[in-house]
Amino acid sequence: MEGDLIGEVFNYFDKIGVAAIRLKKGLKLGDTIRIIGGDKDFTDVISSIQIDGKGVESAGSGDEIGLKVSEDVNKGFKVYLVK
Repeated sequence: MEGDLIGEVFNYFDKIGVAAIRLKKGLKLGDTIRIIGGDKDFTDVISSIQIDGKGVESAGSGDEIGLKVSEDVNKGFKVYLVK
């Protein structure tokens, strides 16, 4: 099971391993996400969320956030919330 679709990657900063994600649903610290795209399919636990370079505890629908991810991702990869 993929989980609930909550967003999509719109940019990736490979030097720092951060994915820029546009959210369709909310997300908070401690949530587990699954990222699927291309030949990638992996999960990460959210340890930090940034909006405009500032750390936040949660983000909601429509927010554009930065998340540290454990693997390289590309634009268009889908982000799911694992229940």
